[in-house]
Formats: sequence, C-alpha cells, structure tokens
Amino acid sequence: MAKPTVGILHPGSMGAAVAACAATNAATVLWCETGRSTASAARAAEFGLTPVVELAELLDRSDIVISLCPPAVAEDLARDVAAHRFAGVYVEANAINPERVQRIAALLETAATVVDGGVVGSPPVGGKSPTLYVSGPADATARVEVLFANTAVQAVVLGTELGKASALKLSYASFQKTSRVLVALAIGMAREHGVDQELIDVASRRTDSYLSEPQYVAKTAARAWRWGPELEEAADTLEAAGLPPEMLRAAASTLARWHEVKDDSELTLTDALDRLAKP
Repeated sequence: MAKPTVGILHPGSMGAAVAACAATNAATVLWCETGRSTASAARAAEFGLTPVVELAELLDRSDIVISLCPPAVAEDLARDVAAHRFAGVYVEANAINPERVQRIAALLETAATVVDGGVVGSPPVGGKSPTLYVSGPADATARVEVLFANTAVQAVVLGTELGKASALKLSYASFQKTSRVLVALAIGMAREHGVDQELIDVASRRTDSYLSEPQYVAKTAARAWRWGPELEEAADTLEAAGLPPEMLRAAASTLARWHEVKDDSELTLTDALDRLAKP
C-alpha cells in the first residue's frame, strides 16, 4: 500500500511533534502556513513539515488530516474542512467532549471518515512517548495505527464508537490537571503562613503525591491557556452525564488567572504563586 500524505492542523507543540512521528510512515506531512504565527513556522521547520499556502491545497493533497488545535476552535476548523469537501480520514484529536465530536462528525460525514482521537501524555520529544487513543470506523482506525507504527506515538484503538477516545482523554485530564491546580492552591496557602517548605517536606515522604513536585506549578501556569478550556470540556461531559461539574469549572477559573503567562518557560514558582494571588 502506498504511503499516505498527511495534513496537520495546526503545528503547535503537540501537533508538530505528533506530525513528525507520522512522517515516519507517510509520504509527506503538510501544514498550512497562512494565518499561522512565526512560532508555528519555526516548529514546522524544526520537525521537517512541508508548508503549503492554502488550506484547500492541504486538503486536496492529504489522505489523512489530523486536527490538533485549541479546543475552542475545533468545530470552526472542522467547518472549514467540511466546506472544502475533504474526502479522506479526519482524525479529530482535540481535547473536546464526546457531544462535540458527534457534531464534528455530522459536519464531515457526507465526504470524510471521522476518527475520534485523544492524546494522553507529553509531546513525543526527548524520549517521551504519548498514547493516541482512537475510536471510529475500523478501516480508518487501522490506518491511524499503521501511520504511527514503530514511532514514539502509540496508537491504541478503543472500538468503533465515536466519543470513546475523547471521553477517556477528558476523564484522565479531569484528574491530572485539576490535581496540579490543587497543588498550586495548597502551596500558595502554605506560603501565606510561612510553612510552604514544611508542606513540601511532608508531601515528599509520599512518593505518589503531586505536592512533592512544587516545581510543576510554574509549568501548570504556562499551560493554563490550554488546560482551562480542556477542563471546561470535561465539565460539560460531567454535566451531560448527570454528574456535578462545579469542581472542574472552579479549576478552570483558577487557571484563567495565569492566561497572561502563556508558554512562559522562564516563569518561577514564586512568580506563578504571586499571579495566582492577584486576580
């Protein structure tokens, strides 16, 4: 079977690295440079992705398109793709809730085959190996498995039902990301009373406690612009299941206090806690 041409929408830190893994088993990996930032262009060049000027060209040439973008724009992006009558495999790999996956599938299903996807783990660089969970039509999910075979991205098929992969992703994110927010609040409270180091010492005796990793608070702050919307999606999923969403919405509201430090790799623990204490 001929190697597929793959399109990535869009090459953020996760998208570019995942696309680079796909390049192992693809003829080429395309990205659309129109409207993208210089940072996106630099990432795409770093990972050896091939630029095209227009979205229409990317869609015309691609057999498989992977959508990895901020959750808020996932449906708008799918509408743009649907308008071009893309007829290949569309991997909806964003951190969105299952109901939104179904809406996106309805937009695209007259021409494309939609695969539900969810990435669990860090971008596949520096020895890290995230898992791309997928669900949907068997032929399409099998193509995704082949695309990432023998790469740092592990593709795992959950079945044929759209929404399963997104539900798993958001279930995990609900715990993992909210736990990191609770660490920031706990350390911030302890610092106010001069016992933050003592709190960390107590937590360090428990090897399974996020409280023993205070350095991660700054990383949490830098990622808040992505994590907040993801938790809102998870809260919607809880609400749809008749479960209380308030805890996740509160965590998302806390993360919103860090929106101004988007991707700030120089942020310190002290800076992050100071910003958290000043709405």
